[in-house]
Amino acid sequence: MNEIANILMAAGALGAGFYCMVLSRRLRRFTDLEHGVGGAVAVLSAQVDDLTRTLTRAQAATKSSVSGLSATTERAEAAGKRLELLMAAMHDLPEVTPQVAPVGPHFIRHPEAAGRRA
Repeated sequence: MNEIANILMAAGALGAGFYCMVLSRRLRRFTDLEHGVGGAVAVLSAQVDDLTRTLTRAQAATKSSVSGLSATTERAEAAGKRLELLMAAMHDLPEVTPQVAPVGPHFIRHPEAAGRRA
């Protein structure tokens, strides 16, 4: 009986060793930097770095745009206030009636000058 137990123990140890070898190969392929998850993690890490740099550049561009836009808005508000003041000042001016040129016959001394006079 002792011999059968030893044989079964050796067979179990060989089976466990074979199973560990198979798992080791799978794990090595899984963490391979070329084709496995390790490669995917490396690629994603590089993409995160690129996105971080792009985000930093976009934030800097946004800050400069905001400062330029606020300066332009302030200038536009100042111009609007000046226009409101000018419009208010124009309400105080008297009405001007347009002068109508006299209609009727008129004398032209030099006919060649008539084309220049319009």
